[in-house]
Amino acid sequence: MSILDSLVIGAGQAGLSASFHLSRLGISHVVLDADERPGGAWQHRWDALTMSDVHGVAELPGDTPPPRDGARANVAVPDYFATYERTHALPVLRPVHVERVEDEDGLLVVRAREGEWTTRTLVNATGTWSHPFLPHYPGMETFVGEQLHTVDYPGPEHFLGKRVLVVGGGASAVQFLGALAPITDTLWVTRREPVWRNDDFTPEAGAAAVALVEQRVAAGLPPESVVSVTGLMLRPQEREAERLGAYAARRPMFERIEPDGVRWADGSFEHVDVILWATGFRPAISHLAPLHLRSAAGGIQLDRNGRGTTAVADPRVQLVGYGPSASTIGANRAGRSAAKGVQRALRSAGASVTSG
Repeated sequence: MSILDSLVIGAGQAGLSASFHLSRLGISHVVLDADERPGGAWQHRWDALTMSDVHGVAELPGDTPPPRDGARANVAVPDYFATYERTHALPVLRPVHVERVEDEDGLLVVRAREGEWTTRTLVNATGTWSHPFLPHYPGMETFVGEQLHTVDYPGPEHFLGKRVLVVGGGASAVQFLGALAPITDTLWVTRREPVWRNDDFTPEAGAAAVALVEQRVAAGLPPESVVSVTGLMLRPQEREAERLGAYAARRPMFERIEPDGVRWADGSFEHVDVILWATGFRPAISHLAPLHLRSAAGGIQLDRNGRGTTAVADPRVQLVGYGPSASTIGANRAGRSAAKGVQRALRSAGASVTSG
C-alpha cells in the first residue's frame, strides 16, 4: 500500500497555494479536485461577471494576479489557475469526488467514487461553493415562480420583464441589485438592517474584520464569512441602482411564501416572479465527519487562537479556506501555514518526509 505524506482536497486558490508550499518543502502529496477542469468555484460563476466586477483575486504564491479588465471571470481565473498548475507541476488529479475521510490505524484513508488514497496528513481546501445555504420559509414549496440561489444565477438578461425579490444582506445581494434594478423591477429583503461602510476599507479595517472571524473559530463556533463582518460598500457599477432606490427600499424578511409572492407578518403582500436567494454558503466539510473534528459549539476549532490552520481535535488535519482564510488573500497565507502544519505533524509522528 502506497502511503502519501499529505493529501489536499480541492484545487481552488487555497488548495493550489497549499500544494505549492508542500512542494517547496519537499512533501509528497496529491491534490484531489472534484471539477473536470482547473478553476475552482470561479468556473461556475455567471457569464456576466467580469474581472472588473470581482472584489479581487489575490495572486497565487510566486505569481501575479490576472488583470482587472472586462474579461469574463469564469474564463480568466480558470485560465490563470490552469497555467499555474502547469508551471509549477502541481500533482492535481481530477475529477475525483471525495465522499469521506476515515482514520484507520493512525492513517487517514480518503475514499472517493474514483478510488481511495492513504495519507499521513490532510489539507482540506473544499471551500463553500458546493454547499449553498437555502433557508426554509413556510410555503416556499407552493411558489409557482422561479427560485434561484447564487450558484444558479444565470446573468441579468434572464430576469428581464420579471419582478425579482432578492433575499440576503451580503455583497452578492448588493451586486445582484446593482445589475438588476436598472433593467427590471426588484425588491430587497434582509433579516437584519444592512450595515454600510462609508469609509475606505483600509488594511486595518480588514484585519479587524478577520479578527472577529478568528474569535469564532478559536472558540470552536461555526465560522462566519469575512465579508459578513466588513460591512457593505457600493461600487461605481451599483450607483445607478442606488439612484433608483433599490437599496433604500429594503424591507425586513417576509413571514411566508405564497404561490405568486410573499407575505409579511403585518399582512402586506408583494407579487414576485422570481425569488433570488443570495443567502450565502456553508463550509463543505461533511466528508470530514468520520474524524469527529467539530467541537461542542458546532464548528472546527483551529490552533493559534483561530489564526492557524491546524484542527485542534486532530493535528494531522489542516483546514484552508475555512473561517478567516475564506478569502483570496487569506487563502494564500493559509496555504503556507498549512504546509508548515503538515511538516510539524510529520515530524511529530516521526515520519520521514519524501519528496515527490
